[in-house]
Parts: sequence; C-alpha cells; structure tokens
Amino acid sequence: MRTAGYRGRVTEGSAASARRSRPMHLGLVGLGKMGGNMRTRLRNAGHTVVGYDRNQDLSDSTSLADMVDQLPEPKVVWVMVPAGDPTHGTIDELKGLLGEGDLVIDGGNSRYTDDQAHAAQLAERGIGFVDCGVSGGVWGLENGYALMCGGADEFVATAQPIFDALKPDGGGFVHAGQKAGAGHFAKMVHNGIEYAMMQAYAEGWELLEAVDLVENVPEVFASWREGTVIRSWLLDLLTTALEDDHHLEALEGWADDSGEGRWTVQAAIDHAVPMNAIAASLFARFASRQDDSPAMKAIAAMRNQFGGHAVHVGPPAGAQG
Repeated sequence: MRTAGYRGRVTEGSAASARRSRPMHLGLVGLGKMGGNMRTRLRNAGHTVVGYDRNQDLSDSTSLADMVDQLPEPKVVWVMVPAGDPTHGTIDELKGLLGEGDLVIDGGNSRYTDDQAHAAQLAERGIGFVDCGVSGGVWGLENGYALMCGGADEFVATAQPIFDALKPDGGGFVHAGQKAGAGHFAKMVHNGIEYAMMQAYAEGWELLEAVDLVENVPEVFASWREGTVIRSWLLDLLTTALEDDHHLEALEGWADDSGEGRWTVQAAIDHAVPMNAIAASLFARFASRQDDSPAMKAIAAMRNQFGGHAVHVGPPAGAQG
C-alpha cells in the first residue's frame, strides 16, 4: 500500500506525523532562481540546508564533496540543475560521494527515462532515488511549489518533511508512482497542458487586437478573471502583463521551449495518444522563431500556381526593413 499520497498525506499514523515535522539536514545542488528560493523556503521552515553552486557567491560550500561532508548520515541531497549533461554529471559525482542508505532527489526538469537510469545507477551503491517534478517558478518562495514525486515509498517517506515544507499549505503534493520517472512524467504532461493553455490565451488576445471593435483588450482579459470557466493563474499573469504594456509592444514574438513539450508529444506518439492541442502549441513556438517562414513561402507558391493568387516578392506593404 502506498504510504505517501495526495497533498502530502501518509498513512503511517503518528510515526509519519513525527517524521514530517522533524527538522532535516539536506544538501541542495543548484542555487539559481528556483533553487535559491527553495533553500530560503526550507530554512524558513526550520530545515538546515547546505547549498552548492558553481557561483561561489551563492554557495554554502566549496564543492560537491565539501557539501556532502557537511551533512549528517543518512545524507539527503536535492539536485536542482538543468536536465541532461549537468544532471548526469552531478549524479555521477554524487554516486562516488554518497553511500548505502543515503538519498538523492532530482528536482530539475529531467526526462523521465533519465530517472530510470539514474535510479539504477545509484542503487548499485545502495543509494535511494526520488524524482520530483517541481512547478511554481519565481512565485514558489511565497506561494509554495507543486510537487510530483516518483519512487519507492521508503524513499519518499524519508524526504516527506522536505516536501511538506516546500508545498503550498493547502495541498500541491502527490506521490505519483512507485517507479522512478513517475514524478517527472506527471510534470512533463503538466507542462504540455501549460503549452496548450498559453497558446489558447495568446490566440484569443491576437484576435481581439486584430479586430477594430473591442476598445480595451486588457480590461476584457481582466473581466475574465472572475466568474468564468477560463479563469486561471496563467490568465492572471497575462492580465498583469497587459496592464504594464497594453499591446505587448516591448516584446518580441519569440517563444522558447524547455524540452518538456517535445517530450510530451513524443510520449503521445509512442503510446498512440491523440494530442492535437498540445502538439499544435509546440509547433506554434517553432513558428515564432522564423522571421520569414519557409513553409509559408511554399504555400504562397502553391496558391499562386493553382489559383493565380498574388504573391509577395519582398517585404509586405508597410513592413520595416
């Protein structure tokens, strides 16, 4: 039976309650925008955090080895560095520094398949592993972080006091599954949904701006924040941005992607799950990076060939440059 469940609840009675409330010592690798705020939130909750960052102005230790040396046994280390090679390298080094009974938590945006490899790698030395998808951004220090964890009950239970300190007071924690990767898979799908929601708001905003009918687009968005079925935190954030810059003239129409949207679409392909809206929102981000779309050139050429439709041979009328 699962011992750690939704909203940080466990089913082990008073022993679990004591474990959740006790102060812990942990190492935290990566003290950027999220990692630094997480360190502060954990310390505010009474935990002792020894941070390590390559930027020594942020760091509490001179190296990973120094950080590990400052921790009591069993040692718990939270990794909060970019996915891919930075995480792989950190896990490799920690494998040599930690030992049986210690625990590593990967709270970055790692791909779920990497978690399975990392768990097996650390298990060779008896080191536990939990993957934890984290959402909350720069607001997490004040509001708390949504946490989606994957891993064995015993490992999640060990880290429960950390999760309880980081999550919002009203909930926001789930032990998504026993297998390594369950947490990051859940976070990956979360981010895919986020892509589609953002795209829908963005397209609605563009249409409102394009039609010479609605006189105050920012107030329209603000009116949707109460009493409508499309209200959300993303809508709140967009409304704030529109209040500061009514037509978003200070921004360039370029949107990066962190990789999780791609992984979500790839997982949908692998499992034959239709994912029309999320896939379209990912491709829209790719389109945003093109000054002059090659695909649109081909469409213009075809329209001209079959229907004699006009084509632009230079910048559109009124365009700059």
